[in-house]
Amino acid sequence: MKKDAFKKRFFDYIYLEEKLAQHTWFRVGGNAEIFFIPEEETLLEKLLKDKPNDCDIFTIGAGSNLLIRDNGINGITIITNKLNKINVDQNGIITASCGANDADVARFAKDHNRTGLEFLIGIPGTIGGGIKMNSGAFGCEFRDVLIDVKAINHNGEYRVFSTEDLKMEYRKIGLTNKWIFLTARFKTSYGSKELIRSKMREIIHSRKSAQPTGVKTGGSTFKNPLGKKAWQLIDQAGCRGLRNGDAMISEKHCNFIVNLKNATAKQIENLGETVKQKVFENSGIKLCWEIERVGDK
Repeated sequence: MKKDAFKKRFFDYIYLEEKLAQHTWFRVGGNAEIFFIPEEETLLEKLLKDKPNDCDIFTIGAGSNLLIRDNGINGITIITNKLNKINVDQNGIITASCGANDADVARFAKDHNRTGLEFLIGIPGTIGGGIKMNSGAFGCEFRDVLIDVKAINHNGEYRVFSTEDLKMEYRKIGLTNKWIFLTARFKTSYGSKELIRSKMREIIHSRKSAQPTGVKTGGSTFKNPLGKKAWQLIDQAGCRGLRNGDAMISEKHCNFIVNLKNATAKQIENLGETVKQKVFENSGIKLCWEIERVGDK
């Protein structure tokens, strides 16, 4: 790949060998070969159309549910945090860009007396990542409120997907990673600002009391098996507090891995695989990763 050519064409937005650890909640991982920060959709479109056909693309939102391996990511890594606009129309439909934080969208809805998006205050991520994972919390998921989403593929072609098109299921959708989400529309209804604020406070309190906060973690590590709770299976397998170097299963919530200080991505991933094995030996249930693991080991 001719990195110097990319650097010249997108000088103000391209970084070479960017340290990706600073862009994830775990604070681990290697470098991005090419790191791109678009400030407008048109700039992203231009890069996607100009890139070599064999160039890999990976997109980062908040980096909250992501483990980047120690040898980093080849190709182009795109971070969407500057694509973060939020607005509401006269019918109460809220449109949010992919890089907008879930919590910011929840607060925006509250400020405009719109209810239905309070659960977003409890999801530490971005709108794009939330759609990709069909994230959920406190009884609601993205598919419950999403109308449609505009996306662009790796060739710079646009398309709008409805929730039906996306085939949204528990923590996954039926769309390949060749599509990057740009803007999403959400249905809301009118609500009392005080009631909305009260519900959001309850969610924040519940999250802080049940989950590790203010630490280096990646959110829920494993998906809940049908009819089961991942954290209970992990606890029953004797994994609470289990460590691998500076990677540890949280004492507060067993479905969270915490980077205590200087854990490596390898230590975190190996710890997760150890937990999977112990849970299977104890219960016969195979846990599936919820955290996305990318890059070279």
